[in-house]
Amino acid sequence: MANTNQTTDDLVITRFFEAPRELVFQAWTNPEHLMRWWGPKNFTSPVCKIDFQVGGKYLFSMRSPEGQDFWSMGVYREIVIPEKIIFTDSFADEKGNPVPASHYGMENFPDELIVTLLFEEEQQGKTKLTLRHTGLPAGEMREMTNSGWNESLDKLAESLK
Repeated sequence: MANTNQTTDDLVITRFFEAPRELVFQAWTNPEHLMRWWGPKNFTSPVCKIDFQVGGKYLFSMRSPEGQDFWSMGVYREIVIPEKIIFTDSFADEKGNPVPASHYGMENFPDELIVTLLFEEEQQGKTKLTLRHTGLPAGEMREMTNSGWNESLDKLAESLK
């Protein structure tokens, strides 16, 4: 019998990058840089639009190896340069309109989540990034999201070299 009493929780990922904090922060705010690493392994990011200000919106696409585009959009809620970014996260269509996860074949996924990024300066020009994705349902979707974030962050580390 399946457990249908899924709970939501925060997914927290901490990573260290061999790059100064300002550069790691910029990798999240500069469309050209973000397009180099956004999305899991073997995905590309052909479109990235960013209005980087509180209340500003973003629209990102990631394209699977099979050619399917997945769009996400959100609004920047808090920005402290170069320390913190908080934004909403929703699935979207190519015009930036929010759509339910079922649009992409995913069920029981919240319409809007919150992502918090904390950038901490470490010794010798290194950066500690703490990513908190709030509101993810427990189970397979959280595991897939965790995997996707970690593969994206691997690509970010490569792009910073």
